[in-house]
Amino acid sequence: MSADVTYASYLDLGRILEAQHPASDAHDELLFIIVHQASELWLKLCLHELTAARACIEADDLRPAFKMLARVARAQQQLIQSWDVLSTMTPHDYSAIRPHLGASSGFQSAQYRMMEFMLGGRDGKHVRLHKSNADWAERLEAEAGRASLYDAAIRLLARRGIAIDAAVLARDPAAAYVADPSVEAAWAAIYRDPQAHWDLYELAEKLVDLEYHFQRWRFGHLKTVERIIGFKRGTGGTPGVPYLEGVLKQAFFPELLTVRTAI
Repeated sequence: MSADVTYASYLDLGRILEAQHPASDAHDELLFIIVHQASELWLKLCLHELTAARACIEADDLRPAFKMLARVARAQQQLIQSWDVLSTMTPHDYSAIRPHLGASSGFQSAQYRMMEFMLGGRDGKHVRLHKSNADWAERLEAEAGRASLYDAAIRLLARRGIAIDAAVLARDPAAAYVADPSVEAAWAAIYRDPQAHWDLYELAEKLVDLEYHFQRWRFGHLKTVERIIGFKRGTGGTPGVPYLEGVLKQAFFPELLTVRTAI
C-alpha cells in the first residue's frame, strides 16, 4: 500500500465533509442533511449485501448469505436509530427548513425504492417517479424484471424438493407478490421440523429479521413525521402520515408471518 494513503484520503473525507450545503441559516438544517446523507450510505451497504446474498441463495450457498443478511439487519438498526436523532427537531425547527426543501422528499430516494424492489415490494409507478434520473429508472426497471430475494428463497425450496405451486414459480416478478397457500405450507413444514431443514429454517428467520427491521424503520419514520409536522402533507406531495400508515400494512414475506399462526 502506498505510504501516501492517509485516513482522510482513503475515505475521501474531503468530499464527504464538504457535501453538506445548507440552504438556510437554520441551526438544525445541518442535522437534517447529515441524517439523510448517512441513511443513504447505509442503504448503499444494504443493497450491496442483498445483491450478494440473493446470488448465494440462487446458487444454494446459504452460509455466506446468512452473514450478509445478518449484516443488513444490523445496518437497518442504524437506519432505525437515525429517527431518534432526527426526532430531536421540533415543529418550529423544521418550519425554518421546510421552505428551502422545495419538492424534495425522502419518497424520492432511489436506493430506498431499490431495497423495496429487491425484497419484493414492487410497483411500476415507482419506476416512473425516477424518470428524471435515467440511470436509476433503468436499474429499477431491470430489478423489477428479475426474481426478488423472496422469489429466490421460494425457488430454492422447490429445488430442495418441497412442494410449491407451479404458478408461484412461473409468476411475473414485476407483479406484486400475492400470498400463496403452497408457500405457507412449505414454510410450515420447515418450521415443524427444523432439524431436517436447518439451513432453510435459518434462512426463514433471516428473512423475518429483514421484514421486522424494515417495518420498525417504517414505524420510526411515521412517528418522527407525526411528531415534527403532525398531519401536514409531505414535501414530495404524499399525504404524509396517512401514506406512511398505509405502507406499514405491506408485508414483503407474508407467508413467513401467517405461518406462525398455522403451526
